[in-house]
Amino acid sequence: MPGKILITGGSGLVGSRLSEMLIDLGYEVAHLSRNPDKFSRYKSFKWDMRQPYIDDNAIGWADYVVHLAGASVADEKWTDERKQEIRNSRVNGTNLLYSCLQKSNHHVKGFISASAIGIYGNSGDQLMSEESTLADDFLADVCKDWEAAAWNIKELGLRTVILRLGIILSDKGGALPQIARPVKLMAGAALGSGKQYMSWIHIDDACRLFIKAIEDTHMEGVYNAVAPHPVTNTEFTKELAEAMHKPLVLPKVPAFAINLMMGEMSEVVLASQRVSANKVLQTGFTFEYNYLEEALDSFYEKNH
Repeated sequence: MPGKILITGGSGLVGSRLSEMLIDLGYEVAHLSRNPDKFSRYKSFKWDMRQPYIDDNAIGWADYVVHLAGASVADEKWTDERKQEIRNSRVNGTNLLYSCLQKSNHHVKGFISASAIGIYGNSGDQLMSEESTLADDFLADVCKDWEAAAWNIKELGLRTVILRLGIILSDKGGALPQIARPVKLMAGAALGSGKQYMSWIHIDDACRLFIKAIEDTHMEGVYNAVAPHPVTNTEFTKELAEAMHKPLVLPKVPAFAINLMMGEMSEVVLASQRVSANKVLQTGFTFEYNYLEEALDSFYEKNH
């Protein structure tokens, strides 16, 4: 079964773990990269969405394309410039892949793209499924444009799967180390009301889901990539403090303080997103980490 998987965003949080897991399963892995490094562990082809340029050999090499590239939403404040970059990095990259797949002779059997549950916006405690109404804020609009660009690829007759990723838990980066830092200093606290829901997924489960999307030819369309048991921000903070063996001493951090620190980006931590994993479960996928406690223990218990 194993074939050749071409990954965009291969050096990112998900991309690097996914690459390792694919290699372990006997797949060949190559990365599309702005500056291909001959010392990289992986074969790499050059692409540059600003030009736009893509090495013709890349698409010809691949059996499957996994598209993860996109500027980080949480790395810096959302200036107008940064927002443009967040959007362009996703949409232009997808459009570049589309034009290349359209023009070249290739044997690509499937296209698997990331998206994000930010597409649902702030939906309170309503459980959101893949068919739910989409929001109209900045992140939702980025996701909608990103997915629309991915759907163009489906028009080329390629099996296309879009995974709407929740908060990815990893001790190597992403949200978890940022949330854990104050807890470590015994200054951990729920954010805002603390009642907002967080739909999370362990990085290994996220990667296993990408692998399933490659291997399971019945998978097509949009899936929420979230574990089956979302928690409120208060519960998340409590469970994290327990996993790290730290007391929680502070009251909640008020929303206005978070707004002051993060500006518009604060909607990422203050928005409530309670997202359903039912559609993924119906494919027969089993989560290794169903509950937050198991996921957090996988990162923190080994340190004790």
